[in-house]
Amino acid sequence: MHIIAIAILLGASTVSVDQFADGVNHYRNGAGQNDYARYSDSQIAEIANNILLYQRANGGWPPNWDPLRILSKEEKAQLAADKSKTDTSFDNRATYPQIEFLAQAFNTTGNTAYRDAALQGLEFTLKAQTACGGWPHSYPRTDNYRPLITFMDDVTAGVLTTLRNAAAGHEPFTFLSDELRARIARAVSKGTDCILRLQVVVNGEPTVWAGQYDPATLEPAQARTYELPSLVSAESVGVVRYLMGFENPSPEIVRAIECAVKWFDRSKIQGLRVEQVDAETVRYENHTSTFDRRAVDDPAAPPIWARFYEIDTNRPFMANRDGIKVYTLAQVDRERRTGYSWYGYYPKDLLEKDYPAWRARVK
Repeated sequence: MHIIAIAILLGASTVSVDQFADGVNHYRNGAGQNDYARYSDSQIAEIANNILLYQRANGGWPPNWDPLRILSKEEKAQLAADKSKTDTSFDNRATYPQIEFLAQAFNTTGNTAYRDAALQGLEFTLKAQTACGGWPHSYPRTDNYRPLITFMDDVTAGVLTTLRNAAAGHEPFTFLSDELRARIARAVSKGTDCILRLQVVVNGEPTVWAGQYDPATLEPAQARTYELPSLVSAESVGVVRYLMGFENPSPEIVRAIECAVKWFDRSKIQGLRVEQVDAETVRYENHTSTFDRRAVDDPAAPPIWARFYEIDTNRPFMANRDGIKVYTLAQVDRERRTGYSWYGYYPKDLLEKDYPAWRARVK
């Protein structure tokens, strides 16, 4: 019996949908609901068929939708009509998770339509790579911040992690040709060099990464009005984890990791706790706020990190939709205060678990 048929009979038909969580969350926030009918995680073919419907003709996918949502006939017809749209993106962890799911769905079901769509997605991703080697927020659109080399929402690090697995022929990419794997490997090498090149140096010391960069000047750049040029803690964790994934890291990679870890350690904030408090429910355009947040002094609080730090001073800051920089959470409008992550324990596990394990492995 064919190995795929055996896998299905044995019930080995689970393909993780965890990688869609960010897009699903944004879809639900935008729609203001989460009680719609969905497929179960085990309905691989149905989910994969949805992903085929959402794939644009250029090979990529738009962001912020739920692959598990059961679509009406009218919605399916609309997606067919939208096939030629160029709203494809890597934002909010779009496109590369769909590629991975389709590749695994092909391995599980044997449906070659899933393989072909995954291959088309890989070609789209390779085409979208910038001259420096990073990936833009969106492709092929060039308006506003979409062509910027982007680290926010793990765009470049997420794409590279998928491509590195594909280049190695690891699951679920065991079906790739040697020629395609070689091209992907070249893209991974170029992308990794770009990461090393874009690590922000302040007073001669490499720190971490900005959220986005101008693709021509390679200088940190502004994306949305409240995403000002800055050192970004949360997404820099993903970059470091990507670099730690190399089995035999170069001296340049080792130095980049060590310097980033030093920055995380010296940038932690002591004595501050961010708490959620009851508040009247308010519906905003992109999310429903059912609570509020406030920052309070607490000497017993564990270390916390701001999302953004000024490049020159390393001072934590925030901003409102008007683009004005502020330095306390209370100065942020409630819409952004509850609809965006300004503080978090982003590098906690990296510092306490991942980095020591990596250090022991490469010493």
